[in-house]
Amino acid sequence: MIPQRLNRGAAVAIAVALAALCVYYYNVDPAAGGPAPRCLLRALTGYDCPGCGTQRALHALLHGHISAAWHYNAAIFFAVPLAAAYAAEDHLPAPVARVLRSPAFILAIAASIVAWWVLRNV
Repeated sequence: MIPQRLNRGAAVAIAVALAALCVYYYNVDPAAGGPAPRCLLRALTGYDCPGCGTQRALHALLHGHISAAWHYNAAIFFAVPLAAAYAAEDHLPAPVARVLRSPAFILAIAASIVAWWVLRNV
């Protein structure tokens, strides 16, 4: 078991990192170029990976442009809440945490990612 103060310290560090990330993506438009990393898979194959467009989608969301964010990468609307659920797993009700840990749910997530990857390139 991790001591409670380490949990709080990690939570503060994550919150600061997320705030810095939001400030960065609010002020820097990845679509305009700049220091934002580019997708290696797209550069090599011309196909979008499941995460392609996430930086542009985050920038659009932070500016309140929901339809543009959906256009860039609709998966962000599912991935962010899911990532938050996994981050807060220790604080969720036991039945919800069990579902998140279940092999069937994890397989469903993996299958969804593969399906998204294929469908967005068709």
